[in-house]
Amino acid sequence: MDEFAEAKAWIDRQRDRMQQLVTRWASINTGTDNVAGLEKCAREIDRDFAVLGGDRCWIDLPPQTLIDNHGNPAHHPLGRAMRIVKSRPNKPSVFLGIHYDTVYGIDDLFQRVDQPDANTLHGPGVIDAKGGLAVLLIALEGFEHTTVANDLGWEVLINPDEEIGSPGSSELLQQCAKRNVAGLVFEPALADGSMVDRRKGSGNYSIIVRGRSAHAGRDFHAGRNAVAAAAEIALQIHQFNGSIPDVTLNVGRIDGGGAVNVVPDIAIVRLNARVSRSEDVALVERQLHEISDKVAKTHDVAATVDGYFASPPKLLDKSTAQLKSLVDQCAMGLGSTLTWKLSGGASDGNKLAAAGLPVIDTFGPRGGHLHSPDEFVLIDSLTERAKLAAMTLCALAEGDVKSLIRS
Repeated sequence: MDEFAEAKAWIDRQRDRMQQLVTRWASINTGTDNVAGLEKCAREIDRDFAVLGGDRCWIDLPPQTLIDNHGNPAHHPLGRAMRIVKSRPNKPSVFLGIHYDTVYGIDDLFQRVDQPDANTLHGPGVIDAKGGLAVLLIALEGFEHTTVANDLGWEVLINPDEEIGSPGSSELLQQCAKRNVAGLVFEPALADGSMVDRRKGSGNYSIIVRGRSAHAGRDFHAGRNAVAAAAEIALQIHQFNGSIPDVTLNVGRIDGGGAVNVVPDIAIVRLNARVSRSEDVALVERQLHEISDKVAKTHDVAATVDGYFASPPKLLDKSTAQLKSLVDQCAMGLGSTLTWKLSGGASDGNKLAAAGLPVIDTFGPRGGHLHSPDEFVLIDSLTERAKLAAMTLCALAEGDVKSLIRS
């Protein structure tokens, strides 16, 4: 039996506990806008994570700023983030993180957790990312059972705003990236169990169109229809898809208008952009400005582009490739072989990588249908992924981490 057999056996015995943790956490609505629900879950998480020791604190986040339907900035409160640090003098430290918010609001019909069979939990956030939260806890607790734990410090950040791009916790993530030598993020594995080594970047934009209101009957031609201009902007943005490889622009919503006998003077086009290459960010932004300016001139309205890429593309650089190789070795030591893929989805791993931290961000469990009422997690993958993460921590503790990861 190898040196870590006891820790692996201990993790295997946590299967029922992990199932209970996921069920309890996922039974509390933690839609990003549900600050009260987030606070209720935060108290549960605080109690459950106390077993790890370390310095534990909750951090108030600044509010999210969005463009409202009048084209003005509006502030929306966010939940709190939890940070736990266990420092070990003169030893390197690694980052572990995941979010506890979900995409399911307080009024969503999908609120309950059930177990359709012996190996499946079905419920809101069971895989994205309450399952990942359980994997993080048990992996770290298992690691602390090993003889090498004293050779590696760690920092945990659990944030409440990842599903909207982590606007309040981005600065915390950047600070974490500077303090640690490697990162493990517990987003779910892909549907087939693959892990992610590269991710597309994601940016959200609002194009604010201001026209001139007028009576639709008496004075129609004196008006400048902001909704009509916004619709044309949206169509041209959509038609841009396919112009640049691996770049997609998705118009998700147009806000504006009111009474049909009034020429509308305000409209907002809201869209998401995805890119695989960092250099494509500037191309996308230039195109948004060119389309908006051209249509605005044609319709005699004003158009302003607001937004940015909160999550730059996550690339497979040399240091991340080294960390990936280490994770592969740990998986083989556990009797499995990993597959790796590109993901079009963004995560906090994008931000950590952009800040210079080598990071693997799919240590979460297997399952599927996240962001839908069919979301599920496979229960046996909870201990499976906890063992992989714990063994990765052990491997980092055993080696000269700085030369291995930061070369």
